[in-house]
Amino acid sequence: MPRQARLDAAGTLHHIILRGIEQRQIFDDDRDRERFVTRLAQIALETKTKVYAWSLLPNHAHLLIRSGPQGLAKFMRRLLTGYAQEYNRRHKRYGHLFQNRYKSIVCDEEVYFHELVRYIHLNPLRAGLVPNLGQLDRYPWSGHTVIMGKMKNSWQDADYVLSSFGRKAGQARKIYHQYIGDGIEQGRRPELVGGGLIRSLGDWSAVRSLRHSGQEALGDARILGTDDFVERMLEEADQNSKRLFSSRLRGKEGQRLIEERCRRAGISIAELQTGSRRGEAPKVRSDLAWELVKERGLPLAETARHLGVSTSAISQILIRKAKSLST
Repeated sequence: MPRQARLDAAGTLHHIILRGIEQRQIFDDDRDRERFVTRLAQIALETKTKVYAWSLLPNHAHLLIRSGPQGLAKFMRRLLTGYAQEYNRRHKRYGHLFQNRYKSIVCDEEVYFHELVRYIHLNPLRAGLVPNLGQLDRYPWSGHTVIMGKMKNSWQDADYVLSSFGRKAGQARKIYHQYIGDGIEQGRRPELVGGGLIRSLGDWSAVRSLRHSGQEALGDARILGTDDFVERMLEEADQNSKRLFSSRLRGKEGQRLIEERCRRAGISIAELQTGSRRGEAPKVRSDLAWELVKERGLPLAETARHLGVSTSAISQILIRKAKSLST
C-alpha cells in the first residue's frame, strides 16, 4: 500500500513518534540523549518550532510540536539526519538508525492537547524507566521535568502548557501535576497512536458504537481529532495538492503573472527582483508571494527565485501577510 503524503502547514500541531529500526536502541547512554536534546533545542530555535512535550526512551521518542514557518519536513530532516550521523560515528556503525519514516499525526489542539502532553510525559513511567510520579518529576529526559520547574531550558514552551491549566504558574503547576497523576492508571492509550478511525473518533467505545449502529465515520491515520477536524484537514490538503499539481503543469504562468502585476503597478521586473523597497515594489512582492504560494501552490524556493529574494524572506512575507489578513 503506498504511503500517504504528510499533512503540514506552518502552525500545525503534530505528535511525532520516532522508532529505532528493527526496534533497536536509538539512545545507548546519556551522552546520546544529550546530543539529541542539544540538536533538538538548536533546530527548534532556528526554525521557530514550538516544543510542548517530549520524552526519550531507549528505542523510541515522542515529541509534541507546532511547526514553524518552514513546516515540519525540514525540521525533522535536520534533526534526524544530523543525529543519525553523529550516532553512527560515535558507535562505529553504518546504515539506517530510524525505522522507515517518522510517524507524524496532525492533532486537534482544542480536544487533544492536554491528553497528548500527559501521554507523552508518562511514557518513561509506563516503560518502567522510573518507578513513580515523584521520580518522573526529576527524570531529565522528558519535558515533564521542565514543566514541573525542576529543570530549565529556553527552547521548550513550558509556559504555554502551564497557561492552559491556569493563570498563575504555581497553581497551574499543581493542576497539571494532578492531571498527570490521574493518567497513570489509564495505561498505554492506544487510541492516541493507533488506527486513524480510532483517533478520529476518540476511543474504542465510540468505534464499537458506530459499528453496531451501522454508521460510518471519517478517519485518517495521519490525523487525531474530531470528525469535523479530520474532514477540514483533508479538504485543505486536497486543495493544496490540486493547486500544486495545477501550478506545475503551467510552468511559465508565474512569470507571466509577475510581468502583468509589475505592468499594472508601473514598476519594472528588475525593480521587483532586486529587492527594492521603493514605491509599489514591496506591496506587489507581498501580493505575488501570497498568491504564488498560498493560491497556486508553488514551493517557497521556486517563489523566491521568481521574486529575486531568499526563501526566508518569502516566509517572513507570508507571516506578515497572514497577520494583516487576520486583523
